[in-house]
Amino acid sequence: MTGKHVGFVGLGLMGAPMAANIAKAGWVVSGWNRSAKAFKDLPMVQCAATVADLRDEEAIIFMLPDLPYIEEAAKALLESWRGAPPKPGTAVVIMSSVSPTAVQQFGQTVHQASSGNAIVVDAPVSGGTAGAREGTLAIMVGADEPHFAALKPLFEAMGTTVRRMGPLGSGSLAKACNQLIVGTTTAALAEAAELAERSGMDVEALFEVLSGGLAASRVLDNVGPRLAAKDYAPTGPAKFMHKDLGFVIDSAEAAGSAVPLATAAIGLYAELKRQGLGDQDLAVVRQTIANLSQTPTATSSSN
Repeated sequence: MTGKHVGFVGLGLMGAPMAANIAKAGWVVSGWNRSAKAFKDLPMVQCAATVADLRDEEAIIFMLPDLPYIEEAAKALLESWRGAPPKPGTAVVIMSSVSPTAVQQFGQTVHQASSGNAIVVDAPVSGGTAGAREGTLAIMVGADEPHFAALKPLFEAMGTTVRRMGPLGSGSLAKACNQLIVGTTTAALAEAAELAERSGMDVEALFEVLSGGLAASRVLDNVGPRLAAKDYAPTGPAKFMHKDLGFVIDSAEAAGSAVPLATAAIGLYAELKRQGLGDQDLAVVRQTIANLSQTPTATSSSN
């Protein structure tokens, strides 16, 4: 990363503030987004006409919803590299939540297309839109040690906890474990909130006392207020939790590990999607539980 030139693909709720923080830290950032409107609030990020125009960047970050979107967006880029390979050491950095096994396969595709000159690193993040804005994300990296060392200053422009978890695919497995904990904890808090309110208890008071005991957690701190207020305005679509728990199930099957909580949770989030709630905030799992309950309650706010 001697020249500090970076490409960034996907300037959505997470990607836009991440790209902005990279630029603020002194990198020259060229970005591509399906909608050019994203650049209106990103004056420090140059607009690339196509993803293939980023072919000569030292690193190209992808922050799209899932690996199939990334593979589609990267088609022209890889075709360009087949005609003229990039510089040795070029890094394709996948910061989305993707399948640990599929990202390894994508790494092989990129290796072949680039004549071995480009490598794939998976570096998914945790911390939500607040962490993306504040530059305090936790970043879980799958890479060999030399590539991790080269990319670490770039990651530190976006996050405060940056760890190498192992080779390619390890970052995505760590994120799957993160999502297992976040998804099941949010669901448990939603169940507690719904049970408490239906029993005549004040949910805010319940969460306040829980935060002072063993049930305290970052999930309670961050999602608890939205659960209590039934505020489901999206900070990130809930439907992605169903996708991420699918990666947990796949990884568990490959490892021969039992995941009973993940199995129950993926069913609940599948129900959330069936109820048409997938585009709302993760906290909307409380409404899913309310809809499954015997006694109807008022529809929750989505504002």
